[in-house]
Amino acid sequence: MVDYSKTLNLPQTEFPMRGNLPQREPEILKYWSEIGLYNKVQEKNKGKTKYILHDGPPYANGHIHLGHTLNKVLKDMVVKYRSMRGYDAPYVPGWDTHGLPIEQQAIKALGINRHQVDPVEFRNKCKDYALKFANIQSEEFQRLGVRGDWERPYYTLLPQYEATQVRVFGEMAKKGYIYKGLKPVYWCASCETALAEAEVEYGDKTSPSIYVKFPVKEGKGILPEDAAVVIWTTTPWTLPANVAISVHPEFEYVLARVKGQKVVVAKELLEAFKEVMEAEEAEILATFKGEQLDRVVCRHPFVDRDSLVILGEHVTLDAGTGCVHTAPGHGEEDFLAAKQYGLPVLSPLDNRGKFTAEGGKFQGQFILDANKSVIEELQEQGALLGLGNIKHQYPHCWRCKQPVFFRATEQWFASVEGFRRETLQAIRNIKWVPAWGEDRIYNMVEGRGDWCVSRQRIWGVPIPIFYCNHCGKEIITEETIAHIQQLFKEHGSDIWFAKEANELVPPGLNCHHCGKGGDFRKETDIMDVWFDSGSSHLAVLDQPELWPELQRPADLYLEGSDQHRGWFNSSLSTSVAVTGKPPYKTVLTHGFTVDEKGRKMSKSLGNVVDPLKIINQMGADILRLWVSSADYRGDLALSQNILKQMTESYRKIRNTARFLLGNLYDFDPAKDKVAYRDLPELDRVALMELNKLIKRVLAAYEDYEFHVVYHAIHNYCVLDLSAFYLDIIKDRLYTAVPASLERRAAQTVLCEVLDALVRLLVPVLTFTTEEIYRHMPVAGERLASVQMLDMPEANVEYIDVELEKKWDRVKEIRKEVLKVLETARQNKIIGNALEAQVDLYAHGDTAEFLRAMAAELATIFIVSGVSLHPLAEAPAEAARAEGMELAVAVAPAGGAKCERCWMYAEGIGSDPENPTLCPRCAGVVQEHHQV
Repeated sequence: MVDYSKTLNLPQTEFPMRGNLPQREPEILKYWSEIGLYNKVQEKNKGKTKYILHDGPPYANGHIHLGHTLNKVLKDMVVKYRSMRGYDAPYVPGWDTHGLPIEQQAIKALGINRHQVDPVEFRNKCKDYALKFANIQSEEFQRLGVRGDWERPYYTLLPQYEATQVRVFGEMAKKGYIYKGLKPVYWCASCETALAEAEVEYGDKTSPSIYVKFPVKEGKGILPEDAAVVIWTTTPWTLPANVAISVHPEFEYVLARVKGQKVVVAKELLEAFKEVMEAEEAEILATFKGEQLDRVVCRHPFVDRDSLVILGEHVTLDAGTGCVHTAPGHGEEDFLAAKQYGLPVLSPLDNRGKFTAEGGKFQGQFILDANKSVIEELQEQGALLGLGNIKHQYPHCWRCKQPVFFRATEQWFASVEGFRRETLQAIRNIKWVPAWGEDRIYNMVEGRGDWCVSRQRIWGVPIPIFYCNHCGKEIITEETIAHIQQLFKEHGSDIWFAKEANELVPPGLNCHHCGKGGDFRKETDIMDVWFDSGSSHLAVLDQPELWPELQRPADLYLEGSDQHRGWFNSSLSTSVAVTGKPPYKTVLTHGFTVDEKGRKMSKSLGNVVDPLKIINQMGADILRLWVSSADYRGDLALSQNILKQMTESYRKIRNTARFLLGNLYDFDPAKDKVAYRDLPELDRVALMELNKLIKRVLAAYEDYEFHVVYHAIHNYCVLDLSAFYLDIIKDRLYTAVPASLERRAAQTVLCEVLDALVRLLVPVLTFTTEEIYRHMPVAGERLASVQMLDMPEANVEYIDVELEKKWDRVKEIRKEVLKVLETARQNKIIGNALEAQVDLYAHGDTAEFLRAMAAELATIFIVSGVSLHPLAEAPAEAARAEGMELAVAVAPAGGAKCERCWMYAEGIGSDPENPTLCPRCAGVVQEHHQV
């Protein structure tokens, strides 16, 4: 459609065609800061119903990445929507400032050897590093347009936070949930610490695959002493710690002769074992149930030690021999099975994964290097029956990415069993978005073992436990916890490392085990970092001294789907354990960022997208639009092609707003607004479509379906507005008398549409909407920021079912006409649509319908003329419409072209004062001049 504004020389709005977002966004940020926008919004909604989104703390150990962007923008959209719906929705951002990620980065960046630096000095360097990057990330999150209380964030290193965390630990200990025990835990030799399940991720690893025979020593009349039980393992280095062989009590086992050797394997796996041995035959000498082998004694192949055959339900027939090598010091299932038999727990390794003197000839070797030595020893002893390699999923440390292993050490644990039932009940009363999150976390909690909460590091909150040097027993009482809590609140947890135990205990403390006092030592381990962040529901939401605007439980926790086993889990555990209630009402999880091929972003693939570069090149609103466009319930792809699509979508939305503004330059809603009853039908239809959009978008926001928000608004701008309503009313806007009813009616609709669109878009295009709001006409006071507006409400007055049916029919007919116009244009019959005369051939109800609208059809089709004829008169070349009694033909319009409206008409020049204008335009110009 032609831009008539050029012929009328209408003033153009200051709102620019190009976004120039990288330049304009920082100016808007500065403005928000100057006016104190966060506080203004909070003051506006003070006293209203609370809506608390509790921020899961990211690690303060580097610049933000695309995952941070996704997470923070989603949160910002929720908070902004809620505050615009009349909720008091504060947002207090936070950072996880303790733990291994910070230690590693501090060591790397500062070149520190943590074993040679004073603990307090090392902790201070970690603290400085963490706060440095918390400040950097704060600026980067704000650059994304995220609104929050950036002046009063929470850090897990704050003294009051640490003090509350000690209280949480103490409450759990008081209820009997905290204990110290020798158990196998995930251990990272590179990081030299125990790990929780949430800190382990699985990846491919190639390991040796070996079959080893354990000669029978005492066969209990079941097995001959010239036989051997065969085990299979992919961790040869664990064989020095073997004390048993596990068999399943219900499986069938055979004593078979294979290549002259008598061996015991599961019957179902005999054929596979033959292939390993490269044997053509296997003679079965005897068959028996696994339970019959209970307590058969075998000899360790290279250590002077017995290996007892025991029963274990964990044994499977997925691979191997059905006889499982059991080293209770290096496997949780092994540990539990061996515990039933009172077997020793051997773990001859140090913190760095090297064999100690207990490892015999392997002393000093790293576990993975020892694989080769163990295999060589087995070959020398004649115990190796098969050797190969296997590629399989193996646990790796989530931080250093190195393989981890199970190692039995004394650790502090939280007994999940103590509050498992209450936790499972709580899960059923929480809303999970998406819904599958409920079963996922339920299954995790249901099958979860006890939580290892101790770590062998320095940078973190110490486990607040003393030991009596007289009797060696641990001391953790209400008195000691309260005392440490107060010390941490006043001085921070550094005091634990700066002072000796006797300076930290409550005055006059006596051991409640032996009654003696005066000589204590302190625990050297720190708490698991998940215990830190998992205490935030009490350390942040229930801290009226620091954040009186918050409350627990939170209405929403929103993080990546990996937090089902991380922060969601630890928060739920500590909350239920201490308060008996969950810390949140709703949990929303999002996927991860990938490239357009679905591959995880990595530097090696060269597919990493840096959000800071995108912001500098395109603007933050482009990233925000991307976040809203994709369904976060799965992984979210981003690439240059997708960014190009987002830029195009943004341009269409922005240009729609620009068009609306450009045609409202002379409109004052306080005095120029036309009442709904006086609006032409088309304008009422436009308001009805707007009403439907508002309802759909508000419902999508309520359901956290932000991709529906994006698609609904984008489609509305492109289809309902640009391709239909705006296209049709351009003639009115550009050619009618400026103050005429017909033009003011259209402007009334444009003003309502712009007002609603801007409000609906604030959570998504937070910078662009601020810019639009500065230029748009408003009735009454213009607020300091667009973010202080409320969401639009659907207007029931705009709902007219009969009108909707009528215009749905008009749109169907228009679609048919536009197809024929496009064909005529391609065939060079016409140039643009205004050069066309449309002939409609109709019959029956369709003909009657069109006759009733005859005066409006040329405007609706945006052509110079429309004529109606009986269907029987339709020429052969007329296009037949599908599903209706209608044919359409297009021909060049008669008359001459009006210089002002560009329509073709008879009578051009009939007004001697306006020789180039059609009679309609000549009349408008005369009337305008008279005014």
